[in-house]
Amino acid sequence: MDNNVLKRFCFIALLEGISCVLLFCVTMPLKYILDWKSLSYWTGMAHGILFILYAVLLVQAWVTYKWSFGKAALLFAASLIPFATFWVERKLKREPAQKPNLFP
Repeated sequence: MDNNVLKRFCFIALLEGISCVLLFCVTMPLKYILDWKSLSYWTGMAHGILFILYAVLLVQAWVTYKWSFGKAALLFAASLIPFATFWVERKLKREPAQKPNLFP
């Protein structure tokens, strides 16, 4: 199995989580408090691109590792919940590289 798929997916999950923190905890308050709209625009754009990469890499990992539909759906749902991608990244990194299994 290609372990690079899992590494890429975990890396993008981490970046997507960081972009979520930056967007909701830093740039959005600055947008509404100090009227700094451009900072929020660019952070939002980066967050959107990372979300799309997360979804694409999720499908790639789903196919590569033959995950169940339930597991893939759970991992996708995590991308919709703020900060849940940190959990995804941490959980997948702790699993054995040969056979990732979210549900022990």
